[in-house]
Amino acid sequence: MKNKIEQAFRESIAVKQKFVEEHVDTIIEVSMLLADTFSRGNKLLLFGNGGSACDASHIAAEFVNRFKKERPAFPAIALNTDMAVVTSIANDYDYADIFARQMKALAQDGDAVIAISTSGGSPNVINAVNVARKKKLQTIAFTGGKGDALASQCDYVFAVSSVSTPLVQETHITLGHVLCQMVEEILFEAHRAR
Repeated sequence: MKNKIEQAFRESIAVKQKFVEEHVDTIIEVSMLLADTFSRGNKLLLFGNGGSACDASHIAAEFVNRFKKERPAFPAIALNTDMAVVTSIANDYDYADIFARQMKALAQDGDAVIAISTSGGSPNVINAVNVARKKKLQTIAFTGGKGDALASQCDYVFAVSSVSTPLVQETHITLGHVLCQMVEEILFEAHRAR
């Protein structure tokens, strides 16, 4: 059992190490993009299914409340959290429309989008990204090793080089935390400099 536990941690570390080596420049770009989005008074819309829904909610909470610094709240909304909205859209239209319909209602010019799909093939995630693209929003994909369908639709792509759902999701939440930290540092320093 001890060997299996140690191996699980080693695999997680290796996937994350490879991810940061492949994506550090994009992490910087997206950190700047999100900081700019918030500084203009725009918002971040996030969404996903299952564990990815939990990640979307978690990341939104870190931005709205705080991550490490005392600072103003940043506007971030996880579109998977309002069960009345989600279930009414699924019931009256289709489950594939649950995020797209909300995107039509809530997204405004200048907002940014984080679409999370471990497989990269979730129709409801891709449909919402298509709405975001029509609205000319900046789109950011969090996906896994086979996530080409989602990746091909987004401006910025964070594809974890793994087909293991747990390892992809572990990397996604680490990425979310790093983005929160970087945005706080960018905007906290900007506010202090004034």
